[in-house]
Amino acid sequence: MLEKEIREHLTEKLIPFWRGLRDEEYGGYYGWLGYDLKLDKKAVKGCILNSRILWFFSAASRLLQDTSLLADADHAYEFLRKYCLDGKNGGVYWSVTYKGEVAEGLKHTYNQAFAIYALSAYYRVSKKEEALQTARELFTLIEEKCCDGQGYLEAFTEDFSPADNEKLSENGVMAERTMNTLLHVMEAYTELYDVTQEEKVAERLKWMLDIFREKVYSPGRRRLEVFFDRDWNSLIDLHSFGHDIEAAWLIDRCCEVLGDEEYTKKMRAITKELESCVYERAYWKHSLANEAENGVTDTTRVWWVQAEAVTGFLNAWQKAPEHGEYRKAAGQIWEYIKKYLVDVRPQSEWFWCVHEDGSPVEGRPVVEPWKCPYHNGRMCIEVIRRLSDAS
Repeated sequence: MLEKEIREHLTEKLIPFWRGLRDEEYGGYYGWLGYDLKLDKKAVKGCILNSRILWFFSAASRLLQDTSLLADADHAYEFLRKYCLDGKNGGVYWSVTYKGEVAEGLKHTYNQAFAIYALSAYYRVSKKEEALQTARELFTLIEEKCCDGQGYLEAFTEDFSPADNEKLSENGVMAERTMNTLLHVMEAYTELYDVTQEEKVAERLKWMLDIFREKVYSPGRRRLEVFFDRDWNSLIDLHSFGHDIEAAWLIDRCCEVLGDEEYTKKMRAITKELESCVYERAYWKHSLANEAENGVTDTTRVWWVQAEAVTGFLNAWQKAPEHGEYRKAAGQIWEYIKKYLVDVRPQSEWFWCVHEDGSPVEGRPVVEPWKCPYHNGRMCIEVIRRLSDAS
């Protein structure tokens, strides 16, 4: 039932919605749809959003074996290739105008990672060598420009001079390193390694897993710390429930692709703790709370947190079928999503977030640089893939 419903949601809700945002005049996809469902065709186009759309259509095309979706991926790829890449300094810009001119030339490691993730997925279905070559070039750029030997740094100017990390710093701190960027570089390299099997990529993945285990994971708190100074000192008492359940399955995926028994064993011990801790502390009322700062829980239900929780708990159950509570939680969160987060208005998708009582938080856009088909689209793809394989 879960697989059937989610397949229907993917094909009848998400894919038509994102296809409808295609900009035929200037390329790419429109960058803003307000809470009032007013489309701003002249809004900036976030390069992260474009990469995530490219990933979504590529992955959906592969899963569904639907070649028509490849045309949608091609459309996003051409925009990335022509406008998002900096031909002079290298790397991907933060954002461009609706016409494709540079809006914000900031280079963020996180943004480079999502381009690699998208290009790797696109290469799988398109077999375009130039896309894979661009992914390889961005891998080299991250290693040469964004890494200092202790981990990855965050933000840079257009020519890769250091810049403040305002984009990924929240909760009143300015972080020199973040768990979030490390997680998504690992995620991107996992996809790149899966298509290339290049040893240099595998070595960096193992290095990142070691950083997660030694610097980011807190055994006493059974969580990943979030914001750090350059020496990996945690800057704030913050438990990000969505990131922890997402990281648990992405780390497992990384170990699966690496095929290294030693790393699988070491990291499984951590991902099991992340899953159980999130289940104990954040899962109630058939949904996942957002985060806890200084012990105070934000009970807002955020779209991406619920999507990652479905995937994460399904993954936890598949690893340990004796834990039926995880399978039950995945199903109950999907029921919650259908009831409260899916926006039933025509030409809409999911609300950004809802209050604890399930009412939408008004004013948050349906589409903007961070609101994308990556989390909920990937939830659909992962559920279909995992439950189809299991049947």
